[in-house]
Amino acid sequence: MSTGDPGCTATSQIHAGYEPQAPYRPIAVPIYQTAAYEFPDYASARRMFALEEPGFTYSRTGNPTVAVLENRMAALDGGVGALATATGQAAVAVALLSLVQGGQHIVASSKLYGGTVDLLTDTFADFGIEVSFADPADPGAWRAAVRPTTRAFLTESIGNPMATLQDLPAIATAAHDAGIPLVVDNTLATPALYRPLDHGADVVVYSATKFLGGHGTTLAGAVVDGGRFDFAAYPDKWPQITRPKRRYGGAILWDRHGHGAYLALARSKYLHDLGPSLAPASAAQILQGLETLDIRVARHGQNTREVIQFLAGHPAVAAVHHPSTPGHPQAELLARDFPAGAGSVFSFDLAADQEHVGPFIDRLRLFKLVANVGDTRSLVAHPASMTHCRLSPEQRAGAGITGSTIRLSVGLEAAADLVADLDLALAPLAGVAEPTGGPLAAVGHAGTGA
Repeated sequence: MSTGDPGCTATSQIHAGYEPQAPYRPIAVPIYQTAAYEFPDYASARRMFALEEPGFTYSRTGNPTVAVLENRMAALDGGVGALATATGQAAVAVALLSLVQGGQHIVASSKLYGGTVDLLTDTFADFGIEVSFADPADPGAWRAAVRPTTRAFLTESIGNPMATLQDLPAIATAAHDAGIPLVVDNTLATPALYRPLDHGADVVVYSATKFLGGHGTTLAGAVVDGGRFDFAAYPDKWPQITRPKRRYGGAILWDRHGHGAYLALARSKYLHDLGPSLAPASAAQILQGLETLDIRVARHGQNTREVIQFLAGHPAVAAVHHPSTPGHPQAELLARDFPAGAGSVFSFDLAADQEHVGPFIDRLRLFKLVANVGDTRSLVAHPASMTHCRLSPEQRAGAGITGSTIRLSVGLEAAADLVADLDLALAPLAGVAEPTGGPLAAVGHAGTGA
């Protein structure tokens, strides 16, 4: 099912990957809350474990409810298949470990989410995997960073927390000229705003915890494979895919699965061995969120435009980091690749020292201080002391983050109430009295838990 047409995207959100089965034909996807499955006979069990025949063997590597989510995500992104994981961080790890081994190298965006930087520079370093960082706005820097041992490029379609865009086709060309796949984290855009596979990416990863689920209740991740990268053209780079493996009875994954070999490796080795499996009940909750994805993303965007307009004109705000702001250097990219907008997670800098950050955040009532984004609720975070606290000062500077940078995830509340909340919190920094009454008079302060 093509999802290039917006109407078809909405249809795929609700229907893709699932057909009600007799005798009951449940219209909602059933939750198959089981650890294992009875095989029809010994021969079937043997073939399934040998990966000679598809089927569910154990819920660590596959489950019927989870499979619907995987099929739906593949349909929404235009991929050949998908793999669901327990978290978005697990999705990034599995996607990259399926490409990169010890002693090899990754080129990554210098403006990534802090948790991803932790994974790359700490845990992957323990595995002997090296990482170089390149400016996402400079495709030439990516070319220059390539080594003989490079096995993946990694970037975000919309950067967290600065809403950074990049010329993805140019970065994809740099990757493919070097015989390297491009992995793109599309968490903040979702398929409702952007489909990286349509712009040259090879693999897409998500924290489904965020906008795909949308309600801040469920951890989940996804890896979507475009099925276009020809691993067989570079057999010496990926022996795990193109050479006989004892694990598979001497079979070659590429010969057996073709352009599905990458996902077959991710599922049969890394999901199987490391076990970051998504629970079926969690898959059902993400599926429920997906049904309204495009509607929610549109409302998030509408609210974000009003919030940005307010912040951009406020004397207590030094800068707003979103490509929709007037004069932004990525305005052309926004118009070309993101006609529906660049999402609702962005940052702004207070026109004040870091000592004023805490009091500003504590004055907010609707924006909740939470280590998450993509919720129906509006959220606030301080990257320098929260999500990006383990980055070095040089890394934070390279990402454009200062001590006065505030990240917002704009939710689905009434835009006027969100603006009023920010106005109340910013007022003391602008030297004016705090507003009283108004639409927020009955809203509990964030610190009270109300």
